[in-house]
Amino acid sequence: MPRIRPEELTDLAARALMRAGAREGMARAAAEALVAADMQELATHGVSRVPFYCAMLRNGRAIGTAEPSIISGRGAACLVDNACGLAYESVRLAVDEAGRRAREYGIGFAGITNGNHMGALAIALLPLAREGLVGIALSGSPAAIPAWGGKRALYGTNPIAAVFPRRNVDATPVDATSVDGTPADPVVVDLSLTTVTRGRIMLAAQKGEPIPEGWALDREGRPTTDAKAALDGGSLFPIGGAKGAALALAVELLCVALTGAAFGFENDSFFAERGNVPRIGQAFLAIDPGALAGSAVYLERVETLVRAMLDEEEVRLPGARRFAAERNARVEGIEIPAALAEQLRTLAGG
Repeated sequence: MPRIRPEELTDLAARALMRAGAREGMARAAAEALVAADMQELATHGVSRVPFYCAMLRNGRAIGTAEPSIISGRGAACLVDNACGLAYESVRLAVDEAGRRAREYGIGFAGITNGNHMGALAIALLPLAREGLVGIALSGSPAAIPAWGGKRALYGTNPIAAVFPRRNVDATPVDATSVDGTPADPVVVDLSLTTVTRGRIMLAAQKGEPIPEGWALDREGRPTTDAKAALDGGSLFPIGGAKGAALALAVELLCVALTGAAFGFENDSFFAERGNVPRIGQAFLAIDPGALAGSAVYLERVETLVRAMLDEEEVRLPGARRFAAERNARVEGIEIPAALAEQLRTLAGG
């Protein structure tokens, strides 16, 4: 597979999105976020999404001329209207606002309404960690999970992410396992609330292979190992069973009821060729440790836990592999399939 420099890949992705109808700012923000995901070896959330976004722009499911704006707010909280464009400009605005308000008030909350697919959630929070702020992000999505005991998918996969800064975290982290006061990568938590992604079930269906128990339910709400039955009106199994479904409900309410966005069951699948314009809700929370026990105490407590974790040989910090891959990508470039590289060049107009 070819390797492409991050800057070149960003330019290629941005040109493809602009050619499909996105404003330059919207296209550039999306391209930068997608390439950041590829640098961390999160290929499912990287530039492989560009053809998908181009299709959304061309069929009107994402509005390429949309411009995000803050439409309401008071004190530590505000609401950003994505205006049904690609999500990444709005996400950047929301994270910036949450961080600014946290520095002023100790805590900052920014919701997004009329949002869209936003890729790897934790990547959006990294600017907060670099400023010494704790960041938490929640996102809705089209329906995937049923209410516990129900048959119909109501809640989205509803990912959750959090970043926790460590001592001297800066824009060029050095060692994700450092506990001696030298610059260190933040601790990163990033997960969706389904046992597995829909993409893995789609791949199994294409190959005619069964899926493991605990991945999906059929249209009658029964556990199934038939990938096609899972996709034909079925739903995805939440992590932790009833507890995961309850957590998905909480995310749904935080992301939608507070922002006036659309619930999972009101949004058509991102992957549908025809469907409504997504109106996803998202929520971003920034917390300044200095407003609570104090930054010094916070950092000492984090390192105490990190040290205890790493005392066990088989334990690694969440996010460590991502940051190692990112550093390697800056030197070696990003490896992507040749067919995808060619597709991106075609979409970008050569």
